[in-house]
Amino acid sequence: MSAPACSARRLFLLVATLFALAAGFAAPAAHAADELVVSAAASLTNAFKAVGDAYEKQHPGTKILFNFGASDVLMQQIAKGAPADVFASADQKAMDRATAERVIADGTRRDFAANSLVLIVPADSRATFGSLRDLAAPAVKRVAFGDPASVPVGRYTEGALKAAGVWNDVSAKGVLAANVRQSLDYVARGEVDAGFVFGTDAAVMPERVKVALTVPTQTSITYPIAVVKDSRHAAAAQGFVAFVLSPAGQAVLAKYGFKPAANGASASN
Repeated sequence: MSAPACSARRLFLLVATLFALAAGFAAPAAHAADELVVSAAASLTNAFKAVGDAYEKQHPGTKILFNFGASDVLMQQIAKGAPADVFASADQKAMDRATAERVIADGTRRDFAANSLVLIVPADSRATFGSLRDLAAPAVKRVAFGDPASVPVGRYTEGALKAAGVWNDVSAKGVLAANVRQSLDYVARGEVDAGFVFGTDAAVMPERVKVALTVPTQTSITYPIAVVKDSRHAAAAQGFVAFVLSPAGQAVLAKYGFKPAANGASASN
């Protein structure tokens, strides 16, 4: 083969290779899934993962990324610029703060689920509790509950214990948890005598914890959800909120023990 012909062939192969590489790099970008970041209360972990799976099946090409934690901590993260498209909290106070901080988009806040507060003990515990007053007994050494300053279940716990007149006694034995699932873990591992969690959390570990008492609360336990104001995918985020409120979304939540919110069809602020 002559030198000119050889050079032409090499040039052709080089150009063809460059086109192939360009196509290879471009293909993933063309099919990249739209990602929605949902920051949600720790008590929603199992249920929302299932909700996310159901949503993705109905919306091919969309990927739901979850960030679970204490509601107040999540709100603070978003307020400081952490990426998020949807915020779901375990009480109204956390969402009220999000509203005050202008974290959520106007008109998007909805209540979507309800829960209960329970006192749990390790599965092998012989302790019995007829009322919250029994927690003041000397035999009870350590009680786990969320930090009322940042964890909704802690605020509900504080309110219930104050109403029962034993907040000072029980808080002195308190082992503060960073979120409700940590409180659950403390009890499951037998590190405390008892702990406060939501009813849906107790159901996550039926072989390791048992409900000793269903606790009346001063206010109903309802979960609000909203689109984050600075979301770059506002329409898709609103679509996820709508799915959570839909019969399909509510059916998934019900499987995990959540009850429907009384006013889920209307704004809660």
